[in-house]
Amino acid sequence: MGGVAALARELGHEVEGSDQAVYPPMSTQLEQLGIALRQGYQPGNISPDCDEIVVGNALSRGNGAVEQVLDDGRRYTSGAQWLSERVLPGRDTLAVAGTHGKTTTTTILTWLLEAAGRAPGFLIGGVAEDFGVSARIGAGREFVVEADEYDTAFFDKRSKFVHYRPLVAILNNLEYDHADIFPDVAAIQRQFHHLVRTVPRRGRLIVNGEDERLAEVLAMGCWTPVETFGLDAGLARHAAGEGGAAYTWSARLLADDGSAFVVVHDGVEIGEVRWPLLGRHNVMNALAALASAHAVGVDVASVLPALAAFRSVKRRLEVIGEAGGITVYDDFAHHPTAIATTLAGLRARVGGARIVVAMEPRSNSMRLGAHAEALAPSLDGADTVVFLHRPELAWDAGKVVAGLRGEGVAVPDAAVLIEALRARVRAGDHVVFMSNGGFDGAPRRFLAVLQDAAG
Repeated sequence: MGGVAALARELGHEVEGSDQAVYPPMSTQLEQLGIALRQGYQPGNISPDCDEIVVGNALSRGNGAVEQVLDDGRRYTSGAQWLSERVLPGRDTLAVAGTHGKTTTTTILTWLLEAAGRAPGFLIGGVAEDFGVSARIGAGREFVVEADEYDTAFFDKRSKFVHYRPLVAILNNLEYDHADIFPDVAAIQRQFHHLVRTVPRRGRLIVNGEDERLAEVLAMGCWTPVETFGLDAGLARHAAGEGGAAYTWSARLLADDGSAFVVVHDGVEIGEVRWPLLGRHNVMNALAALASAHAVGVDVASVLPALAAFRSVKRRLEVIGEAGGITVYDDFAHHPTAIATTLAGLRARVGGARIVVAMEPRSNSMRLGAHAEALAPSLDGADTVVFLHRPELAWDAGKVVAGLRGEGVAVPDAAVLIEALRARVRAGDHVVFMSNGGFDGAPRRFLAVLQDAAG
């Protein structure tokens, strides 16, 4: 929604907004754009002369502001529909879908198109370090959009990505998530197939060839050329004869932590990448982005060097500081698979150094306990875990703590969490804060404590 607001402002509209909890980095971006922010969903926070109201999908009937908009008969729409009507017509839309990696992959693809001189527009679910904003209109033909499977609005229960009608769609992966709106994986697969139905014959589907659930989606019907990407050749021999290329796009790792790899297209090595990102999952994200750029005519070999300078997105294993020999990271991971892959990448980088995780189980799926059983195994890469167990969590954090490979403790609030971390860390540690919310500012509060102690 912050990105939609930024696009509307760039188009010359006067924009204001309300949210229940406004926090950086998005709040900082909006303030810099001159967009007035108001706290809380109060009817009075919507100016009387407002011409159109864009309603986020977090709001439902019963919300005071929503009820007032309906009673007043005011014009309203969703963020996805506004984008599809006001920004995307006449553009070549490249949509990035998947349970994990959407934000990073969208940003990589945008960066590659920028390096190719395409001046793309984009809408990213985070603040891209290389652009300083989460959205822009762009002067070029391409528009890159992070395409979410979550529902659109209280009045439109379709997934947001069905609004975008992309020329190129990345299907990055598919796992069970969003337990508040999807009863099972099959329900998510149906939504992904709705997206597949919208991609034209002249377009391209860029699909994770290692993901069986995505293969099942394509088996429901596919009318568009498909290119696959992957790393494990053993999982994709169905697509190739003996000795042939397993995937359209693949990589040969030069470093176990994913920081260096060779890109392979149709079995032919086309170039080498050395970049700041970590983890096998980010190599997969890069392959998806490279395939998509190629699909719109970019010479991939010519833009590979640009990845060396890629700085990713805020809150994706972002180093926010170091004090007393302790490195502190802020990360958005909130699904067991994302947690595990992020820690695996960091472990490959830091070797035997201790990894300490501070976790806020905050997503709707986490709060409902949908991932409770998978949470402890996903944290095997951590030596110590401190959970922020808020009262509204519906599951037993003690059971998760007991299942951890390393040490673990659950605490009731952020202040106690910071104290618990301070008592446990020592020089040489890597402390990773994981949350898809504000975490009560805990990452930077903890860093400040370390800096004070270091003098």
